Amino acid sequence: MALIATAAPAVRPAGRSTLLHGWAGRWPLLPLVLTVLLLAVPDDGAGAGAVFGVPAPDLLSGVAVLVCAGRLLFLRRRPLTVAAALVLGLPAAGLALATVTAADPAAALPGLARYLQIFVLVPAAVLLLVRDAQGFRVVAGSLVLLAAVQGATGVHQYVTGSGASYMGEDIRAVGTFGPSDVMGMATVVGYGLLAAVAYALRTPAGTPAWLKPWAPVTAALLVVPLTLSFSRGAWIATAAGALTVIALTGARQAVRALAVLAAAGTVLVGGFGVGSEMISQRLTSITQVTSTPDRSVNDRYAMWAAATDMWRERPTTGVGLKGFPAHRDAHASIGLSAGSDTAGAGQEFRKQPLLSPHNMYLLVLSEQGLVGFTALVGSWAALLVGGVRRLVRARARGSAAVDCGLAAVGLMTWQTVDFLYADIGGPSTVLTGIVLGLAAWWALAEPERTTTA
Repeated sequence: MALIATAAPAVRPAGRSTLLHGWAGRWPLLPLVLTVLLLAVPDDGAGAGAVFGVPAPDLLSGVAVLVCAGRLLFLRRRPLTVAAALVLGLPAAGLALATVTAADPAAALPGLARYLQIFVLVPAAVLLLVRDAQGFRVVAGSLVLLAAVQGATGVHQYVTGSGASYMGEDIRAVGTFGPSDVMGMATVVGYGLLAAVAYALRTPAGTPAWLKPWAPVTAALLVVPLTLSFSRGAWIATAAGALTVIALTGARQAVRALAVLAAAGTVLVGGFGVGSEMISQRLTSITQVTSTPDRSVNDRYAMWAAATDMWRERPTTGVGLKGFPAHRDAHASIGLSAGSDTAGAGQEFRKQPLLSPHNMYLLVLSEQGLVGFTALVGSWAALLVGGVRRLVRARARGSAAVDCGLAAVGLMTWQTVDFLYADIGGPSTVLTGIVLGLAAWWALAEPERTTTA
């Protein structure tokens, strides 16, 4: 597909040999690509495909870290620049402090391992394994491919009434993630849509003419499953990411892109009536936070208040990693329900316990205190600000890798906005580490590495 295609060489044996040699040199990216694509495998809820209880995508992300470490030892290269080591390594200090100061440090250890995986090790591995812009496009292209598969599955669920339960009907698009992870498909589709938009706005030089239309077409089609996910947080995050990407392409192209986006939304949702009544109700509910909010909004605000109370109780280091569930009832109001109802998509009705505040910033603040919050959120802010600065400079220089910069900034914007309504959890969490790694490569890699065509 256009997003991961290399420049089309002349039809000559030498050209083919050079192309094959170039792809052979990218084998270290294979664990990253497989980490992404294995998320298309249906989750039966029974741990199928897991090794010693570790899901296959998480296991492959660990393989990517090991491959990265092995290459560094074999090639004897300096692992990271000082700036990259500081930005990616600083969260580890906050995580360690939150672990040792927790009421039960042993119970916090699984949380430490998970946070290190997602926010330190996997991003560092992506930063070091992606050698140039073409490698970036390979990984980003795998995100688009996964989004297409999950999105098609989600649309099929809506059309056939085999999705997760929503307002009494089994129509909510959740892809292969099931009703217990309703944000999984929305997250994947949001990532893929933004990557496709970035490459549609700045198609890489050398892409075959017949492949060029696929990026805008893919982006437009992914709007449908994103809409049918009925995920308000994903809608807001994707809109913020898309508007950021469009704005950073320049005023003239931004106006054209916004016009096309508005037309596509009108045709796909309004013209075909794709869930228009339920979508309207869902959009309206976003603003109903003080008048007549639905139960999910009430629960969310109750958990936000509980997280804030935990932080006030232990403002410096928090209650410890994985400490929110244990302290929730002592701080939550009596209005908090026992859990959210999930059903459909091949799963019987069950109560999903509310074990996090569904706001990553408040989760970090409550469990890690100001120290951990400053380290982790400061790292994300550095990646976003650094990415925007480098993108502006790349546009001014006419860099061939502007498409990568747009994708990196768009994905990082999506993540920081989505964290206002969600936190880590579920199979798709491993993709957060890959997205942070792509943003880190763009913001922190050596300049010559980001200008390769």
